[in-house]
Amino acid sequence: MNVKFGATSAVALVLFCASIAPSYAQNNFQKNHPRRAQVLNRSNHQQNRINKNAGHLGGHYNQLSKEDRGIHRQEQRDARQNGGHITRGEQGQLNKEENHVNNQINRDKTN
Repeated sequence: MNVKFGATSAVALVLFCASIAPSYAQNNFQKNHPRRAQVLNRSNHQQNRINKNAGHLGGHYNQLSKEDRGIHRQEQRDARQNGGHITRGEQGQLNKEENHVNNQINRDKTN
C-alpha cells in the first residue's frame, strides 16, 4: 500500500511542479524582459484576432498573418542582437508596425 501511495504522490508532485513551472517562467520572463513581454503579448493577441476574424478580413488573412509573423521575427532578431533585450526605440518601432496591422484589421473587418 505504501509503494502505491508513494508512486501516486510522486506523480502528483511532478504534475503540480509542471503546472506551476510555465507560469513562474512566464512571470520571470516578464520581470526580466518587460519590453519584449509587452511586444510579444500584443503580437500574440493580434494573431489571435487575425485568426478569429479570418473569414471577415476581405481576403487579406494571409497578408495580415504574414505581416504579423514578420513583426514577431523582427522582435526575435532585435533581441538576439541585444543579449535578449530590446531597446525602447525597437519597442516603439515594433508597436508602430503592430498599430499598422491593427488598423488594417479594423478597416478590413468593417468592409
